[in-house]
Amino acid sequence: MSMAPAERNTKVISTLTFVFLAGMACGALVMSMSLHGKLHRTVAAASVPPAQASRDAVVQRFRTELSLTPDQTQQIAGVLDDYRRYYQSLSDQLDDVRSTGKNHIVQILNPEQREKFEKMMNDLYPQLEAK
Repeated sequence: MSMAPAERNTKVISTLTFVFLAGMACGALVMSMSLHGKLHRTVAAASVPPAQASRDAVVQRFRTELSLTPDQTQQIAGVLDDYRRYYQSLSDQLDDVRSTGKNHIVQILNPEQREKFEKMMNDLYPQLEAK
């Protein structure tokens, strides 16, 4: 029993959308459970508002409360710099994965479907950001 082309397209689009959304959800979950959360808890524990928190403020807090030597302070500053670069690289890669998945889906859709898809994605992003 073969499927009609329209039914096959619907299944392909549904599958790709599910894979795209599942990837976004997994990425968000992994980031919330990883070092990202630990670093933000450390910054929050330092009583520095996140918008004002800077590398220097965190390093200073560590230096003072942990009685770090100058060498330890420099090493920790380096780790924080490496982490920032690594986090930015991961964030850029995740953006690329999302964009590639979305572009592949959009290429399959006709103009009317693309418009609906864009609306669906715009409606979905605030829900994903809140999680």
